[in-house]
Amino acid sequence: MDSTTTSSEAGAARIGLLRALAGVRRWWKASVVGAIDHVEVIDRRKEDSALTQHYLFMIAMSAGIAVLGLLLSSPAVVIGAMLLSPLMGPIMGLGFALAIGDWDWLKLALRTLLIGSAMAVLLCAVLVFFSPIQTVTSEIAARTRPNLFDLFVALFSALAGAYAMIRGKEGAIVGVAIATALMPPLAVVGFGLATFNWTVFSGALLLFVTNFITIALTAFAMAKLYGFRNALSARNTLYQNLALLAVFAGLAVPLGFSLQQIAWETNAQRLVRDELRAHFPRPAQLDAVEIDFAADPLEISAIVFTPEIRGEAEAAISRALAARLRRPVALTLTQTQTETGASAAQRAQLSATRAAEEAAARERNRALVARLALAAGVDEGEVMLDRVRRRALVRAQRLEGAGLPAYRALEQRIAASVPEWRIELIPPALPLSASIPGTGEAGADEALELVGWAAKRLGRGVVLTGPVEDAEAAAETLRAEGVTVTTRPGTAPLRADWAEEQP
Repeated sequence: MDSTTTSSEAGAARIGLLRALAGVRRWWKASVVGAIDHVEVIDRRKEDSALTQHYLFMIAMSAGIAVLGLLLSSPAVVIGAMLLSPLMGPIMGLGFALAIGDWDWLKLALRTLLIGSAMAVLLCAVLVFFSPIQTVTSEIAARTRPNLFDLFVALFSALAGAYAMIRGKEGAIVGVAIATALMPPLAVVGFGLATFNWTVFSGALLLFVTNFITIALTAFAMAKLYGFRNALSARNTLYQNLALLAVFAGLAVPLGFSLQQIAWETNAQRLVRDELRAHFPRPAQLDAVEIDFAADPLEISAIVFTPEIRGEAEAAISRALAARLRRPVALTLTQTQTETGASAAQRAQLSATRAAEEAAARERNRALVARLALAAGVDEGEVMLDRVRRRALVRAQRLEGAGLPAYRALEQRIAASVPEWRIELIPPALPLSASIPGTGEAGADEALELVGWAAKRLGRGVVLTGPVEDAEAAAETLRAEGVTVTTRPGTAPLRADWAEEQP
């Protein structure tokens, strides 16, 4: 009895739900769909999809303003280009044409969109080619890596745009044009074409394709929702229906690829943060986690404020991320030791202090390069700095009247001012021809030090000629410093010459 009653109640609930849904459907058709003048909406959308002189002129003006704004890195100028761009018209028309199955309108919208896009790309490429500014600005770089947020912006903008067009709220289209930002990615495509930067070219093209496909498919869905059907156009043949299906599938494929890439990058960002947090749990704080997905291997940089510095963390996290992402990973992890529970203000102060220290270090390095170049008589570009090993090397030009002792004195003077650096000033290949006092005599050590220094800087062997006892003692001292030495018997005083110059 109880089971029968329960079944009856469940059946009654289902019937009530179905009746409620049917009521909502009737209300939607009568009060919402019935209040829309479908024919008028389609006529307006067809007008916006037409290839007219006005459309081409506005495309040219919008593209020119967009590329100038990108080169100048001016967001205000870029926004002005978005306002002028008429690309939303044919893209929305494409979605409505798919919804009602109008093959002729679909071809018109595609033709208008392709011609306008190609014109914008070529115009921007020409402007960039003749422009004195061809650097990748922040505004350009921001449009080379589409992400999940770009997709959602296009989706919500398309929903708002389609709703405004269907309901006759055309004033909202201005905001939609700014949000979708269709022209700036095309301008960046032109920039990449002009500068032969295919990373910029492909990234911006992917962003544009993602935006326009998302808008077109969203317009298609909104049009179907508001009752736009095939009955509003001429009867389609089987060929036209198959062609429409092929176009729809063709639009979905690149969007699916884009979505797959976006999803992978979003998941990769999550995995990177999870792995960093696993090695640096609270109270450690992550800061400035950046990933370059275009690099090979994948370049990841992060700053961690932690109470305890972990020397093995970078290698361990790199191995873990490479295994989880299935791609080679190059991780740059900066660990900054802080007190437990360091506040944001403390981290900001530490970041500012570190930035100031880095700037001061760069300035000291520039000063060192300038001093070495001046001492060696060469351009600053010929000075080699190994910042990791703290080693500075320069090959000196021959200076009038300067011998090997003068070059060694220059090196010692500079080295004394920067004790944290290893300074190596390579002298010109001057004759050695140095007399060395006997063992224990005044000046013997200084003379041997000069010979050893010159031999190591120039990478040459030395021949010692003189009394056997003195020659062997001096040779032992030089060999201990890594110098190749040959001894020959001779008369006093002991003499040092380059091995190559000895007959």
